[in-house]
Amino acid sequence: MIDLYTWTTPNGRKVSIMLEEIGAAYRVHAINLREGHQHGALFRAINPNERIPAIVDHDAAGGPLTVFESGAILIYLAEKSGRLLPTDVRARSRALQWLMFQMSGIGPMLGQAGHFTTQAPEKLPYAIKRYTDESLRLMAVLDRRLADHEFLAGEYSIADIASYPWVIAAWPLFKSMPPEQAGPLDNVCAWLERIGARPAVQAGMKVPVV
Repeated sequence: MIDLYTWTTPNGRKVSIMLEEIGAAYRVHAINLREGHQHGALFRAINPNERIPAIVDHDAAGGPLTVFESGAILIYLAEKSGRLLPTDVRARSRALQWLMFQMSGIGPMLGQAGHFTTQAPEKLPYAIKRYTDESLRLMAVLDRRLADHEFLAGEYSIADIASYPWVIAAWPLFKSMPPEQAGPLDNVCAWLERIGARPAVQAGMKVPVV
């Protein structure tokens, strides 16, 4: 059994999708970020960085194992299950490269673009332009990659699982832009439809129920 500590954010939903994809037994612990549950002593003992998601794998060799950071969790679960991360050195490298592309670029930039566009108490044109422009550049990278690849690493992998919740969350922002600003992004759109049609993705995107 795996305990999943999560909330309704893209990073949290990466892990619930992964757990659904590999058919793992897991219990959900909703960490309400709006109420500051992530800063409590109980959760801090699981993740000293006080961020979701985190897991505790009670079936790990040697006893319960705690893993935090969404990318590390995806790699751990892929290796534990033998799924969604190729073992061939070249295919594995591709999957990890696109996973890190999400971790270092897609997540931080789309998150900041969304924050300064829709949530910041003060509209800061410089910040909005900076993060929106970089998000659009990254989306163009994705679109070029997906022009001749069904999935980011060639086959469906943790790279797609990591990227999907972030891109689908930001999609309304991109669709609200004039076409000449956002570009068509047709390949990204088709990829979102492919990923979103997967039953495990649909189930994982509903976790936690709040």
